[in-house]
Amino acid sequence: MTFRPLLRILPDNTRIRFMRGRYLGLLVSAVLSTASIILFFHPGLNLGIDFAGGVIVEARTPAPADFGKIRAALAAEGVRTSGVQRFGNADTVAVRLDAQPSSAATDLMVTKVQTALQHAEPGTKILATSAVGPSVSAQLFRSGMLALGLSMLMILVYIWFRFEWEFAVGAVVTLTLDITKAIGFLVLTRFDFDLVMIGALLTILGYSTNDKVVVYDRMRENLRKYKTMPLRDLIDLSINETLNRTIGTSMTVFLAALPLALFGGSTLSGFAWVMLFGIVVGTSSSIYIAAPILLLLGEGRLRRDAGTTAKAAKAAGS
Repeated sequence: MTFRPLLRILPDNTRIRFMRGRYLGLLVSAVLSTASIILFFHPGLNLGIDFAGGVIVEARTPAPADFGKIRAALAAEGVRTSGVQRFGNADTVAVRLDAQPSSAATDLMVTKVQTALQHAEPGTKILATSAVGPSVSAQLFRSGMLALGLSMLMILVYIWFRFEWEFAVGAVVTLTLDITKAIGFLVLTRFDFDLVMIGALLTILGYSTNDKVVVYDRMRENLRKYKTMPLRDLIDLSINETLNRTIGTSMTVFLAALPLALFGGSTLSGFAWVMLFGIVVGTSSSIYIAAPILLLLGEGRLRRDAGTTAKAAKAAGS
């Protein structure tokens, strides 16, 4: 007896001609990635305390915070802030200060913040104080960028050894485009770019790589199975054969991350929103970026003997 799943997202015999839209997909991706690079330089990422350095004072007010009163009280105490914002609930406030030259100066500024908060909202409680110096933040930034670079290099090496070089180049170019779009999303949303976001970008890399390897595996199997099929048709066939798995996995991960984005609070919501964006971008790029690049690079080599094979088969039959 053959058991079939109760729910199929798409029929088994789906035959969508994805490669007809390959040029449009590449064009849209290039435009979005170029715009993201421009946004990276201006206005740039909103660096969090991990990378920019500074002090964050988290406090809880007895009632929903009145940010106008808080900012006025901080100004009266002579405290120059780089941001006063809601931190999770309506009664939780985060006051961001620039990095101070010494620990004594940091303690003095934190004391002034506490005084100002008590004047603005009597009964306010300080929950936590975090301070990162400029040298530490610079080292963290370099380490984070190094982690991203090494991840891309290891992915290139892995796919190069597992598949032909055309697959590796297509995957790494596509992953680079995915990451640039995620950075553009971070610039537009103004989420703090900190170590948590480095983790989000690395997670996107891992998810997107896994999705592309699954599709590439089917393409490689079909290259051996269908000796004379044109590469364009073979890529379309491979994508259709893995489409249910691709969409099913993406939906599962998306639905798992969605509650974190909606209810995870300021600590997890930014990470989850970047993840959701990365899932959508990574899934679509496997079809409309990685596959067209493979077609452009491999049409002459991966199928260079297709004509000869077809002629030999025809001659043998006659």
